[in-house]
Amino acid sequence: MTMRDKLEDDIRQSMRDRNQARLDALRFLKAAVQAAEKTAGKDLDDAAMMEVTSKQVNDRRESIRMFKQGNRTDLVAKESAELSVLEEYLPPQLTTGELTQLIQGIVTDIGATSIKDKGQVMGRLMPQVRGKADGTQVNELVTQILEADG
Repeated sequence: MTMRDKLEDDIRQSMRDRNQARLDALRFLKAAVQAAEKTAGKDLDDAAMMEVTSKQVNDRRESIRMFKQGNRTDLVAKESAELSVLEEYLPPQLTTGELTQLIQGIVTDIGATSIKDKGQVMGRLMPQVRGKADGTQVNELVTQILEADG
């Protein structure tokens, strides 16, 4: 089953279940996919749909962070609910330990010794973890590891 089929099936099921919060999140994702298709001028494959979903997840995380700063617990709850629905469409997230192992392997492979090598490490790492880890977390871990080595 393609990601598009799963999305359509989940929308229909949410309508049957009268689960409005889930339905809203799925419809919003569908609209984002359709907008990306219109921009691209073609139907998106599963990999491209995953990128759109990942962007939506990152947008939700950023919104949650901003709403927490503004003490808007009502909006934090709404965005968190949507985030949990969207995360179902992404591959399982890497644990901090798995991510650390990947980073250390790349650091060893390229011989990175200082924070100056961060760009090279990130360049090799990001294609491997795209959709499987939060970019902010990856950035922080790479910085910590390179600062500890240097």
